[in-house]
Amino acid sequence: MAINVALIGFGTVGSSVYQLIQSRQEKLRVLLGQEIKVTDIVIKNLNKTRRVAHDVRLTNSFEKVLATERIDVVIEAIVGVEPACTYIEQALKQGIPVITANKALFAHKGSVLKHLAEKHQTGIGYEATVAGGIPIIRTLLELMSINHISKVEGIFNGTANYILTDMRVNNRQFAESLKLAQSLGYAELDPDNDIKGIDAFYKLMILCETIFKQSPEWNDVSVTGIDQITPLDIEVEALRDKRYKLIAEAQYNSDGSLHAEVGPKLIDNEHPLYGVEGVENAVTIHSDLLGALTLKGPGAGGEATASAIFSDLLALFTQNSKSKASDAFKPVTSASNV
Repeated sequence: MAINVALIGFGTVGSSVYQLIQSRQEKLRVLLGQEIKVTDIVIKNLNKTRRVAHDVRLTNSFEKVLATERIDVVIEAIVGVEPACTYIEQALKQGIPVITANKALFAHKGSVLKHLAEKHQTGIGYEATVAGGIPIIRTLLELMSINHISKVEGIFNGTANYILTDMRVNNRQFAESLKLAQSLGYAELDPDNDIKGIDAFYKLMILCETIFKQSPEWNDVSVTGIDQITPLDIEVEALRDKRYKLIAEAQYNSDGSLHAEVGPKLIDNEHPLYGVEGVENAVTIHSDLLGALTLKGPGAGGEATASAIFSDLLALFTQNSKSKASDAFKPVTSASNV
């Protein structure tokens, strides 16, 4: 018996997930009590050569995948709200659990998809949508069982953090650091979402829904990027032992209001995010019992995201349990902080 996986997308993240499944079968079998098998991969271009096992079906039709009735879990690893949202809705309505890495989708449709999963008594995991390989979602859900969280702040975009670090350390112009980030695969050819704070904004909205069960009005959230920061700005502040970081933060106030903002901030060496450098991400959680707790780790790249996807996969399936969402996975849709 095997856990059959349908993988949507075979880009950086999708291919990393596939390779991880293929290379760590023995370890996964020990953890789950059975084999994990990618049976189907949904892609756009069927003419492009893909290095996959001969028994993996490549298709551009997700409907054909669902029609086979052999899928135990769907892993979605494409970008954009559509067609990803439609695919996930189709799977959930059939009671098939879904794991997604799509932050734009989940920022826009996360609450709807979580309710749909509950309605059809299945699960949806979204650990990989925020902060790369940092296990922030599951950590939050565990903390929220007893802690009240009043504030979350973090560095959620590895591209922006890399550029700011490179500008400071190597005294480069913004355009030079951006070009270097693109050459290293840290930044897309169209980097606007990263450098203008949009990517960090999406991730912050996902955290707001997870922690506070609400998001602020999106138009009320100030979102500012890093593209106007100059080397001179960075050099002057460095003399004062301060650093620019693109920080996204949300605070739940005593009157029930929720304030959120994204933008470059100057922080000193007493701030928990001061030492977060390069492509790293970090999240600081402010709670009533623990105070400030900071998690730091790799925030970008296929392997880091694949690791987050697998944390959801392991939570989804218990030992010797197939085609059924485990109790460990269900809090993803039900935990509450307020």
